[in-house]
Amino acid sequence: MLLLRRALVALFGALAVVACTTTPAPTTLPPIVFVHGNGDSAALWTTTLWRFESNGWPSDRLVALNMPYPTARDDDTKPQAGRSSSEEQMRTLAAEVERVRQATGASKVVLMGNSRGGNAIRSYIQVGGGTETVSHAILGGTPSHGVWANAAFQPNSEFNGAGPFLTGLNAPKGTNGDEVTPGVAWLTMRSDNNDKYAQPDGAWIGARGTPTHVTFDGPALKGATNVVLPGRDHREVAYHAEAFAQAYRFITGREPATTAITPQTRVVLNGLVTGTGPGGPTNLPLVGATVEVYAVDAASGERRGEALVRTTIAGDGRWGPLVTDSSTPLEFVISATGYATHHIYRSPFARSSSIVHLRPERLADADRGAAAVVTFVRPRGYFGLPRDRIVFDGNDPAPGIPTGVAGVASSKLVLPSAGRTVVGDYRSGAIAERVVGRSWPAADNQLATLELHY
Repeated sequence: MLLLRRALVALFGALAVVACTTTPAPTTLPPIVFVHGNGDSAALWTTTLWRFESNGWPSDRLVALNMPYPTARDDDTKPQAGRSSSEEQMRTLAAEVERVRQATGASKVVLMGNSRGGNAIRSYIQVGGGTETVSHAILGGTPSHGVWANAAFQPNSEFNGAGPFLTGLNAPKGTNGDEVTPGVAWLTMRSDNNDKYAQPDGAWIGARGTPTHVTFDGPALKGATNVVLPGRDHREVAYHAEAFAQAYRFITGREPATTAITPQTRVVLNGLVTGTGPGGPTNLPLVGATVEVYAVDAASGERRGEALVRTTIAGDGRWGPLVTDSSTPLEFVISATGYATHHIYRSPFARSSSIVHLRPERLADADRGAAAVVTFVRPRGYFGLPRDRIVFDGNDPAPGIPTGVAGVASSKLVLPSAGRTVVGDYRSGAIAERVVGRSWPAADNQLATLELHY
């Protein structure tokens, strides 16, 4: 019996050691800085942050960077109103990495980017000192060899694989002639053939029938760990649960406990209200805008009581906080001079988030004669047929979505009447989400959006 007890003590002791070595304490997990793509905002990383949190990653070590003027210049070497250069993006990222290192005490961070965000990551590591501050670099759908590679078409574009920016980044390095900067662990994730910006034909850049001189494996890099996520689109290769699992495994060396999102009972939401200028989105505070947030009925989209939040946006851009739960769908109403009164409907938020960023829109001139305009959007991925099922106000499939490569993230309906329930249903594999909202009178300069989480 004594020998048996000693054996059990030894066994449990060994298991405890294994547990300690395979499940790091939260303070040993590196900070991760997430970098969004062209024209986008930090809000696209919401579900990725939720998945890391659901696997024990501390929320204060997960930072989604909101790039100012996020749209690239047509010519990277010339100023363009309301747009940013590759150099400006790199310097913004460098400053954020230093801020995060100071705040956390970590010597190095992990960087994870989607699309153009990967350009900033590569540039920072190669020429901005990132080899000293970055342990892992993860690129999802980054057009590392260009969206096109043609010296005669926009030769100085950041997205031209034959231009100076990308040829400089891709210059051979080390004895193997790698395209990645040594000293950092690199992971790229790409689609097999469903990335709209890694296509041999120029259809998605307005040049159907013209060769791009880019192949499906354009996002891959010599010297990196290159992973293919079959069927995933340009955004999903960064924001999908499959991309999260690859990133988690690459950083930690082990599988995540779950790729699902663990709901919280108490949910605290906040974010920025930002505007749009002559060059596109600004990602800067829209001072003076007003925001109201309502709980709505899950079946009808009708408001349930008075506003939960009613605020005017100040210099920090914040509209919250709002304390709610993970079972209540919400309506966000943004009003600002020069914009439509924009009603954004969201299904319940599973977890807290500080990056619920809101960007009002303007009613298109062509839609001003409509009774109501409602849009169904999927920010963290594209709608793809026949891969997905998208039903919008009974239209199956939703209008405006082509068959083939997934490259459209919205469907718009111009309705003959206002003041009624409108439903958007989305299903793709294990993902199923429904958003219910209301149509509002366009004659009063109002429009509505049903926005998916997943």
